[in-house]
Amino acid sequence: MAVKSVHDFTVKNAKGEDVDLSIYKGKTLLIVNVASQCGLTNSNYTELSKLYENYKEKDFEILAFPCNQFGGQEPGDNEQIVEFACTRFKAEYPIFDKIDVNGNNAAPLYKFLKSSKGGFLGSSIKWNFSKFMVDKDGNVVDRYAPTTSPMSIEKDLKKLLGVS
Repeated sequence: MAVKSVHDFTVKNAKGEDVDLSIYKGKTLLIVNVASQCGLTNSNYTELSKLYENYKEKDFEILAFPCNQFGGQEPGDNEQIVEFACTRFKAEYPIFDKIDVNGNNAAPLYKFLKSSKGGFLGSSIKWNFSKFMVDKDGNVVDRYAPTTSPMSIEKDLKKLLGVS
């Protein structure tokens, strides 16, 4: 079956259970690879929570995928990662199972995201907190660099959500 959208994937949540991403049909998504010990952690988690707070009632969801491929900055297990994000940054959006985003063992979802929107330096993910914006139909519409702050993409998000 040819993969046509993000909704065609099943991923594991932090407890190791399958989550069919088709449950997010009709929602605009921001998919982010996260890490707990990165220089970008504080600003990104803080602003992601703010974005989520502002738009979660408007069919917006953030999907966070921990990854330890960049400077070993996500060494913990799923439980520690969720505890960190939820306690320290009040993350209310789903945090999934730790994955690889690059290389042979890259999660299929990430292979799809990268093939849909290659970055400036080819398709590989460059660092923690790379962000992919996905529309209500599961199409990848934008990709943002790790250094792009979540609040700075609010205007793009509003456009997709159809809110002013």
